[in-house]
Amino acid sequence: MVEEVVGVVAAVGAGALVYLASAARVVKQYERGLVFRLGRLRGDVRLPGFNLIVPGVERLRKVNMQIVTMPVPAQEGITRDNVTVRVDAVVYFKVVDPAAAIVNVEDYRFAVSQMAQTSLRSIIGKSELDDLLSNREKLNQGLELMIDSPAVEWGVTIDRVEIKDVSLPDTMKRSMARQAEADRERRARLINADAEYQASKKLAQAARQMADTPSALQLRLLQTVMAVAAEKNSTLVLPIPVELLRFLERGGQPPAEGAGHAETPGRGEASGHAGTTERAEIGERAVDLTEQAGEAMEQLRRAVEQ
Repeated sequence: MVEEVVGVVAAVGAGALVYLASAARVVKQYERGLVFRLGRLRGDVRLPGFNLIVPGVERLRKVNMQIVTMPVPAQEGITRDNVTVRVDAVVYFKVVDPAAAIVNVEDYRFAVSQMAQTSLRSIIGKSELDDLLSNREKLNQGLELMIDSPAVEWGVTIDRVEIKDVSLPDTMKRSMARQAEADRERRARLINADAEYQASKKLAQAARQMADTPSALQLRLLQTVMAVAAEKNSTLVLPIPVELLRFLERGGQPPAEGAGHAETPGRGEASGHAGTTERAEIGERAVDLTEQAGEAMEQLRRAVEQ
């Protein structure tokens, strides 16, 4: 009798274990479970952890709640300014309503993929080439809104859409390269012209300053000659300052006549004496300048020989 009871208990325990093994389901942390009883969805969503269902009567469908990264195949289209391009993108989405994602649409991944391709072609046709190349953030937002509008009924939300690459024909690439080169050349010419204008203003100021002090021009000439001599060239040509020639020309001119003949002889003699004294002083200054020029030439000759 005892053996029969033990046998019955063992059989019941074995049956319970088999039932428990067939009814036990484990839902992971990033998943949610939907239970279909005889093909009909039950209202509650099974949370992560250990769950039990009725074997043969109920079926558990797991839905992934993670963010899905879906690449959109490259789509070829014509922009609003009649340029043929190929654009590919990537879509980030996730399921927020497991029941809607399973019941309302047959395959929500395939539906999102097709909607993304259609929306991408629509964006290409509505945009210009410059927008695709430089204003992608605005296009990404518009593309996200176009995909997210029908995806709400599927229990899916679009997290982010990014345009990855824009492929252009080779002829268009060469045209854009020529345009960029022409723009750089234009900017370079403007910069050079502005530099020439500023340099001319500075040179004009320097010329006015040297006109007030002619000796500054002579010193600048000597500095230039010294800079040339430092290069150890075989031939050195030293120009004579124009100011020195003008000074010697003024010193060699005869005194003005006319007013002196109208005066008295005494005054004429005094004037002639003053003119003689002035010519003598001019001659002495010319000799001094000539000696200074000779000394400068000697220094330059020594610098060249060194």
